[in-house]
Parts: sequence; structure tokens; C-alpha cells
Amino acid sequence: MSSPMEQFVIKPIIPIEVGGVDISFTNSSLFMVLAVVVSFLLLRLCLQKRSIVPSVAQSIPESIYEFISGLLKENVGVEGLKYFSFIFTLFLFVAFGNLLGLFPYAFTFTSHLTAVGSLSLIALCFNIVIGIKKKKIRWLRTFLPKGIPFALAPLIVPIEMISFLSKPFSLTVRLVANMTVGHIMLKIIAGFVVALGVAGVVPVIFNSCIVCFEIFIALLQAFIYTVLSCIYLGDALHEH
Repeated sequence: MSSPMEQFVIKPIIPIEVGGVDISFTNSSLFMVLAVVVSFLLLRLCLQKRSIVPSVAQSIPESIYEFISGLLKENVGVEGLKYFSFIFTLFLFVAFGNLLGLFPYAFTFTSHLTAVGSLSLIALCFNIVIGIKKKKIRWLRTFLPKGIPFALAPLIVPIEMISFLSKPFSLTVRLVANMTVGHIMLKIIAGFVVALGVAGVVPVIFNSCIVCFEIFIALLQAFIYTVLSCIYLGDALHEH
């Protein structure tokens, strides 16, 4: 039985090196591209035949649209709808990244700190740009909320800065930990199928149940990631 951690190894598919820097197209890169392509094709297929009374296929993207729109209105306000496309893309990318990783021989790029951390940093930078664009110099009040005496600034500002910079860390660790643990469990239990012979039907049934649970976890983690991104966007837009 191969190691449960082998499924997380990043392997180059198209080796590329520029100036001594390895920028190879890897299995992780491949499944990132697949997440984008599959989500685009699925939505395009579902919306191919649109009607006033939506079909089952048409109701899928419309439900996702209403879901993301509701999250933005609830956590950011009506003003947050201007950034709908960013949050919508973020949700689809994470959700399909989680779900594609459940297929046999697939690669789960959302189980890697580098991939998810980079995405979280992009979200943080987006919030910073939006916050500065709206508040201008008042954005610095993020680190010294109203009502706090200026004399306490040397204490409050470092705490607020640490809290602010920890946002991408909290987004990343929660998603990576859940994806990693779930896939390790699937791999370990699947390893008993061959080892137990005829009795291997038991771990097959058990693994099938875990797969169903992992599908739920994959969507739940995409939901949590999106909700937190909306909350952080709301913090960037609104005064403390």
C-alpha cells in the first residue's frame, strides 16, 4: 500500500525553468486549470437554453447566483454587490478544486498551503485596495478603531495589525486542514480493500460513506471560505 501522503506530492508535467527558477506546469497547475474550465463549461451548459420558467439545469447557476448574492447582502451590504464577480469566482474555484480532488487519481490543490495561501493573499490585497479606494487615508483607522484613546496606540496598533494579517492565515489553514485530513482517511481505508480480500467489501462500503461526507465537507469548506471572504470585505468597506 502506497503512503497516504503520496497523493499530495506535486509532480511536474511540463518541466520549465527560467533563469534557474522552476516554473514547471505541474499536476497542481493542471487541476487549477481544470477547476476553471469545468466550472465555466458547466455553467455554460446549464444556461444554454434559458427560459422564464427555469429548468433543473438552469436552476443550478441561478441558485448559486442567489446564494452568493445573499451572502454579500448579509455580510457586506448592498454595496458589496459591486464585487459579486470576485466572490462568485472565488467560491467556484475553491468548490470545484475541492470536488475534483475526490475523483480517483485526481490532485487536490486546495490541500496545499502554497496554493490556498496565495489565493488568500490575493483576497487580502483585494480588500486592501478596495478599502483604500473608498476610505483613502481613513483606511489606517483599521488599526486604531474609533473611541480608542491615542495614548493606547502603541498597544492597539500592533494587535490590530497582527489580527489583520492573520486573516489569510485563518482562511488557508481551515481549508487545507480539512481537505488534507479527509483525503488521508480515504487513502488509508482504501488500502485495506485489497489487503482484506473478500472482507474488503466492508471498507468499500465505509469508504463510500466517507466519500459522500467528503462531498458535503468540500462544499461546506467552500461556503465557509466565501463567507469569511465576505466578512473581511465588509470590514474593508465599513468603518469600525
